[in-house]
This record gives sequence, C-alpha cells and structure tokens, in this order.
Amino acid sequence: MQVHVFLRRAVVAAAIFGAAQVSAQAMPLRADTATTRTAQAFETARQQGPLALHAFLAEMPKGADLHNHLSGAVYAESWIAQAAADGLCVDVATLSLLDKHDASAPGCGNGRRPAADALSDQHFYDALVDAFSMRSFVPFAGHSGHDQFFDTFGRFQAVTPQQHMGDWLDEVSARAAVQNEQYLELMATPPFAHARELARTLDWQPDFDAMRKQLLARGLKDDMAADEQLLTQALAERKRRQRCGTAQADAGCAVQIRFLYQVLRGAPPARVFAQTLLGFELASADPRWVGINFVMPEDGYLSMRDYSLQMHMLDYLHHLYPKVHVSLHAGELAPGLVPPDGLRFHIREAVEIGHAERIGHGVDVMYEDHPEQLLQEMAARHVMVEINLTSNDVILGVRGADHPLPIYLKHGVPVALSTDDEGVSRIDLTHEYVRAAEDFDLDYSTLKQMARNSLTYSFLPGESLWATQACQGQPPGNHPSASCRQLLSASEKAAAQWELERRLRAFEEAH
Repeated sequence: MQVHVFLRRAVVAAAIFGAAQVSAQAMPLRADTATTRTAQAFETARQQGPLALHAFLAEMPKGADLHNHLSGAVYAESWIAQAAADGLCVDVATLSLLDKHDASAPGCGNGRRPAADALSDQHFYDALVDAFSMRSFVPFAGHSGHDQFFDTFGRFQAVTPQQHMGDWLDEVSARAAVQNEQYLELMATPPFAHARELARTLDWQPDFDAMRKQLLARGLKDDMAADEQLLTQALAERKRRQRCGTAQADAGCAVQIRFLYQVLRGAPPARVFAQTLLGFELASADPRWVGINFVMPEDGYLSMRDYSLQMHMLDYLHHLYPKVHVSLHAGELAPGLVPPDGLRFHIREAVEIGHAERIGHGVDVMYEDHPEQLLQEMAARHVMVEINLTSNDVILGVRGADHPLPIYLKHGVPVALSTDDEGVSRIDLTHEYVRAAEDFDLDYSTLKQMARNSLTYSFLPGESLWATQACQGQPPGNHPSASCRQLLSASEKAAAQWELERRLRAFEEAH
C-alpha cells in the first residue's frame, strides 16, 4: 500500500512539474526548510483526518477562484433575508420567490406566503434553504441532483441585482478573504432587455456579419450604459459595506474582483448571438469585464442542438474583438446524460473554434474523439481547466476514479480548483482543496501549483510574473529590485502573483 501511494504521488508530482514548466516558466519551487516543513505539516494534517486538513488548508493562500457564478455563490440564507426585506412572496407549491403583483389581495394572495414569514417560522425557513440549495437533497424518481441544482436559480431570481448586487459582492469577497483568496472572476449576466427584444424582431440568418450590423444599427449597445452603471453602484455598495479605504476596512476589501459576461446558451440563435455581441462590446469598453462565458446546462436541448453554431459565433466575434478573453463551460457532461455522440466534441470545439483560453469542468474529456491528442493539444496551447469537484459530483454524479483530474495532471494540462456555485452547493474553496487532497491523494506542492495556476491563467491584465526574469530569484517582500518594481507597477497580474508568493512565504514560515 505504501509503495502504491508513493508511486501515485510520484506520477502526480511529475505531472505538476511538467504543468509548471508549460504554464509559467516558473521559478523553481523553493525547496527550503520552511517549504519542506510545511509539506510535512500538511501530511500530518492529512493523517489526522479531514477536520485537521480543513484547518490547515483554510489558512493556505489560494490565489483565485476563476469559476464562480455570482448568483450561485450567494447562500440561501441571504436570499431569504433579501426577499423578506424587499417584501417578496413565496409560491408555496414551488417554493419560488415572486414579486407581490396584486396589491388588492390580502397578504400575498392564495397559495402564497410573504417571504418574511420565514423569519418567524423555522420550518418554512428550512424549506426555503433546502429549495434554494443542495442542502438535504436526496434524488428521487424523476428528479436528479442535476435537476435540483439548476432549478434553484429560478426559485430565487426574483431578488434582483439592481437592488442587491452590492450585497452579493460583499458576501462573496468577505468569504474569499477568510480563506486567504486574493482574486475573484465572477460570472454575471447584467440586464440585456433591449438586446433580447432586438433579437426577437430580427429574422435569424447565419450571416454573422449582417446580423451584427443590423443589431448595432438598431441600438444594441443601448444596454451598455445601464450595465456599467449597475456595476459601478454594486461595487460602491460593496466598498461602503466593507468600509474600504478607512481605518476600519474589512478584510474583504483586499480581494480583487473582475467579471465575466455570461451568455445564456439555452436560447434561440438570434438571442444568443445578440447577447454574445453585447458581451464582447461591453468587455471591449469596460475593463471591469475581462471576458465572456456561455452558461446554462450544457445538456439542454438548444445548448446541444446549437453547440457548434455557437462556437462559430465566438470564432467570428473573437476575430473582431481579439482582446476579449474567452472561458467556456465545455464537457460538463457524463454518459447517460446525453447520447454518446454528444460527448465526442464539445471540449475540442471550445478550444479549436471557440478560442477558449480556459475550460470550465471538462469532465467528459476521455469520451471525446482522440482524447490523448486533445489533451496534448490543451497542454501545448496552455488551456487551463477549471476543476469543480463538488459541482461535478452533485450535478453529474462524477467523482473519485471517474473524474479526469488525474488525467489532466498526467498530461501536463494546467488546472486550478474552483467552486462553481458555492452557495447552491453549500461549500467554499477550502472545501474543494480538502476534497482534492483526499479524493486524489494530492500533496502540498500540487495544491500550491494549482493556487499559482489560478493567477497565471486569470484574465487580469499584464505580463505574468513568470514570463520575465525581472523578479526571478528575489524573495517576495517589500523591497523588489528596480526592474521588478517596474513590472509590478505595469502588470496587475504580476502584482497579484507577487502578492501570492509573499503570502505563501509567510504561510510556510509559520509552520
């Protein structure tokens, strides 16, 4: 058994070293006393069990969470509190939040209850928490974990970003700070009502250039001003709530946030194209939006039917807006969820046609045509995979030996851990680090490289710390050389990576 574990760790370590060489041209991992001592402390915690491992990893610097849906990151308790404050109602049959439309009806009307009732009725409160998350969920005939997971979003969507986005940013950044995270790339869908209406009135045609010209001529960009204002107000509210810039600033203020524009892929082609175009335009004009992503269940009818068409939309728009980054949900599928043919091409087309720089999930990679060649291509192109272990388990039933994480490591494909929808799943990023260590026997150096990858493959602007010799060989701290200072002042990415190295050094010296 000990020989088996040793060999397994040796393979993983070799894969990680290869990933580091491919991904970062990194400085050699410090093999000093502090690093060795920390790795030993990690092994001691592992031997003591998951609680000790959690305590150790909660303090470990983790860099970034790059695959994090803002609405899915909010915990159910927050939805209830915000719905109560807004005077929303609950459909008792579906446990979904609703606006109170009929002012003449007593209370909320028949079959409805005020959300505020949950604050004085524990059974009602518990029912809403369970409806808005995976808590207590047990699959039953006709209703899987996949169904429960995606159904939650419709139940709390009546709580609007216009009123509460600042609250959500406060919550997720505060939670990230507690776990020693520095940076979040949050997926969000700002209002796009005008783009949706334009798409409805236009006859769809697969002539992307003609469609783009029509949409722009009819005022597609009219949504942008409202979207930019919404984000400005939300960030200001987060700053106010966390007292940023004052002597009493909360730790959450130190967490940097950027946004990925979510396109709803489960819509007709004209609407998907219109929203994608709006996302590219917004990300080109507002640096707070660093990229674009396609969301909604990948196994949905329209998502499957139009997958290749949507990748060609991205190919067309990428050539017009080459500076807009692309990360794509691809391969969030498993055998039985879709027909076998549906497993054969999504990741490859996301990389080769959709210009994905990162892949979210990538679970079905070994069911793709010529998977070994695809893995080699991903490694050569430095396409990182955002690994969401708990999400893959509860949605797809994929865990342990069925998960491709070890295969990605073996082939030198860079990976980083992320949460996906931590509020819905009732987890945090530390939970995912614990799970990775336990389920795949990953060691400290592997987890450390994943944390580094999370910033190397972030869409923060600027040159990577590892792509130049400017800071090489210097201990991270407050006195970098002149050339290093110049890099750090010119590159947000390098500055974030330097801060991660400083935090890692402090963490290791404390053990």
